[in-house]
Amino acid sequence: MTQRQPRTVGALGRDNRSLLLRSLYFSAPASRQALGAATGLSAASVGKVVRELVGEGIVTEDGSLDSDGGRPRKLLRVAPGYGFVVGVDVGETRIRIGLFDLAMTELAKADRLIDSRRQGTETVASRILAGLTTVLRKSAVASDAVLGVGVGMPGSVRRTPERTESPGWNPVLLEQLLSRGTDLPLHFDSRAGITGRAELWFGSGGETPGTVVALLGSDLGAGVVFGGPTTHGTSTGVGEFGHTVLVAGGRPCRCGSRGCLEAYVGAEAILDRFREAGGIIPEDADLRPALAAIVHDDQGTGVLTETHRYLGAGIGGLINLLNPARVVLGGWVGLLLGERNLDAIRDAARRHSLKHSFATTTIDLCSLGPDAATRGAATLPLEHFLNG
Repeated sequence: MTQRQPRTVGALGRDNRSLLLRSLYFSAPASRQALGAATGLSAASVGKVVRELVGEGIVTEDGSLDSDGGRPRKLLRVAPGYGFVVGVDVGETRIRIGLFDLAMTELAKADRLIDSRRQGTETVASRILAGLTTVLRKSAVASDAVLGVGVGMPGSVRRTPERTESPGWNPVLLEQLLSRGTDLPLHFDSRAGITGRAELWFGSGGETPGTVVALLGSDLGAGVVFGGPTTHGTSTGVGEFGHTVLVAGGRPCRCGSRGCLEAYVGAEAILDRFREAGGIIPEDADLRPALAAIVHDDQGTGVLTETHRYLGAGIGGLINLLNPARVVLGGWVGLLLGERNLDAIRDAARRHSLKHSFATTTIDLCSLGPDAATRGAATLPLEHFLNG
């Protein structure tokens, strides 16, 4: 049997540093005494790590707290200007780039229009790099002060160049092109994964033990986020939610299969089913206004009720498979459907999931709005920094 190697003093010091830094980041302002109570570290260990962090400029004092009969306790926080992080959200129609300080205050942003179904990987990469240059210029932040760049991409990031369902461009090649175009550290995750991270870190997720984020647009993704923001090594797992088969031999899907969930509740799929059911909408109508009109009035086609049922069945499958504490519905189509009809979607999910599993799961809308993915992407380099 292999013997476990003892932890070195240096490794234990790094663990203490990371534990204290994460605790301080999410509880600031906090005193040394409060950090000791929260982390379980001794007063001597807390004092040693804090002295190091203050000396490096990572932690700064932020006022004081009166104590009973003693000297005021100095409060600490992570210095917002010690470094900066960038979040990139690669969407279906636009790329959004945001630059944040360590307090996650957005200092600059840039949008670049894109059609990921028609424009190639080189175009996507060049617009990300151009947007990165723009936010650095707008914020007057030097590139060597940026700790890293997080990039959220449609679908799963666990792909090979030979197999990808992202039409028009290749996520693996995108990583290579970005690495050639910038020296900044790069971190990648799916759009669903980073939206889930944003919800846990800054939204209503808190320390929820497991959250599934279902992101609906023209395509569908699902991110599974385990742990809370103060948990060391928060992880995300991503699957091809949109390409799970809902109807055997059903509608053709862009991935080449038939009956996929995306072929029923993706943006174009809803519009196609609406026209097939006799609904009237111009062929050249813009996608978002057209979908909004259907959600407001489906002209008696029954397409809206069917969409709720299909989506609920898909969510029910996630609940049965993963038994999450929460399911968060996001993406522009998810928000459009959920803002008016969340109760109908919940009811459909209830009817397509096991009674006990559904009873322990809440289904909510993403609470952070359209910038959730950009902010979530920026947490990727931020978490790397906190883990130290």
